[in-house]
Amino acid sequence: MRNMGKAGKALKQVLEKYSISQNRLAVTMNVRRSTVNQWFNELSDPSAESATQIIAALEILNEVAAKEFVALYLGRIAQDDPPA
Repeated sequence: MRNMGKAGKALKQVLEKYSISQNRLAVTMNVRRSTVNQWFNELSDPSAESATQIIAALEILNEVAAKEFVALYLGRIAQDDPPA
Protein backbone atom coordinates (compact mmCIF):
# COMPACT_ATOMS: atom_id res chain seq x y z
CA MET A 1 0.00 0.00 0.00
CA ARG A 2 1.30 3.42 -0.93
CA ASN A 3 1.96 6.02 1.71
CA MET A 4 0.24 9.12 0.29
CA GLY A 5 2.08 12.29 1.14
CA LYS A 6 5.20 10.62 2.53
CA ALA A 7 7.38 12.10 -0.20
CA GLY A 8 5.86 15.53 0.39
CA LYS A 9 6.46 15.36 4.13
CA ALA A 10 10.07 14.29 3.56
CA LEU A 11 10.59 16.98 0.92
CA LYS A 12 9.11 19.73 3.10
CA GLN A 13 11.24 18.72 6.07
CA VAL A 14 14.46 18.63 4.04
CA LEU A 15 13.86 21.87 2.12
CA GLU A 16 13.05 23.75 5.32
CA LYS A 17 15.93 22.25 7.33
CA TYR A 18 18.54 22.99 4.67
CA SER A 19 17.02 26.32 3.51
CA ILE A 20 16.50 25.13 -0.06
CA SER A 21 13.70 27.03 -1.79
CA GLN A 22 11.04 25.28 -3.81
CA ASN A 23 12.05 27.45 -6.75
CA ARG A 24 15.72 26.45 -6.48
CA LEU A 25 14.76 22.77 -6.48
CA ALA A 26 12.39 23.29 -9.43
CA VAL A 27 15.07 25.08 -11.46
CA THR A 28 17.63 22.38 -10.68
CA MET A 29 15.11 19.69 -11.68
CA ASN A 30 13.93 21.66 -14.73
CA VAL A 31 10.29 21.39 -13.62
CA ARG A 32 7.68 24.02 -12.79
CA ARG A 33 7.74 25.52 -9.34
CA SER A 34 4.03 24.69 -9.07
CA THR A 35 4.91 21.01 -9.44
CA VAL A 36 7.36 21.17 -6.54
CA ASN A 37 4.78 23.15 -4.56
CA GLN A 38 2.17 20.41 -5.07
CA TRP A 39 4.60 17.80 -3.71
CA PHE A 40 5.68 20.10 -0.87
CA ASN A 41 2.07 20.69 0.21
CA GLU A 42 1.12 17.01 -0.28
CA LEU A 43 -1.42 17.84 -2.97
CA SER A 44 0.16 15.22 -5.23
CA ASP A 45 2.87 12.60 -4.93
CA PRO A 46 5.89 12.58 -7.23
CA SER A 47 6.14 9.62 -9.57
CA ALA A 48 8.97 7.15 -9.00
CA GLU A 49 10.87 8.88 -11.82
CA SER A 50 10.30 12.30 -10.23
CA ALA A 51 11.46 10.98 -6.86
CA THR A 52 14.76 9.92 -8.42
CA GLN A 53 15.01 13.38 -10.04
CA ILE A 54 14.38 15.01 -6.64
CA ILE A 55 17.23 12.97 -5.17
CA ALA A 56 19.55 13.86 -8.06
CA ALA A 57 18.71 17.57 -7.76
CA LEU A 58 19.20 17.52 -3.99
CA GLU A 59 22.58 15.84 -4.49
CA ILE A 60 23.59 18.83 -6.61
CA LEU A 61 22.24 21.35 -4.10
CA ASN A 62 23.20 19.64 -0.83
CA GLU A 63 24.41 16.06 -0.59
CA VAL A 64 23.44 15.76 3.08
CA ALA A 65 19.90 16.95 2.26
CA ALA A 66 19.67 14.31 -0.48
CA LYS A 67 20.69 11.55 1.93
CA GLU A 68 18.21 12.76 4.52
CA PHE A 69 15.39 12.86 1.94
CA VAL A 70 16.13 9.27 0.97
CA ALA A 71 16.18 8.18 4.62
CA LEU A 72 12.92 9.99 5.40
CA TYR A 73 11.14 8.88 2.23
CA LEU A 74 12.29 5.29 2.03
CA GLY A 75 12.99 4.70 5.70
CA ARG A 76 14.16 1.23 6.54
CA ILE A 77 14.28 0.19 2.88
CA ALA A 78 17.11 2.63 2.22
CA GLN A 79 19.06 1.39 5.22
CA ASP A 80 18.90 -2.33 4.46
CA ASP A 81 22.03 -3.91 3.10
CA PRO A 82 21.67 -5.31 -0.41
CA PRO A 83 21.59 -9.13 -0.60
CA ALA A 84 24.99 -10.79 -0.87
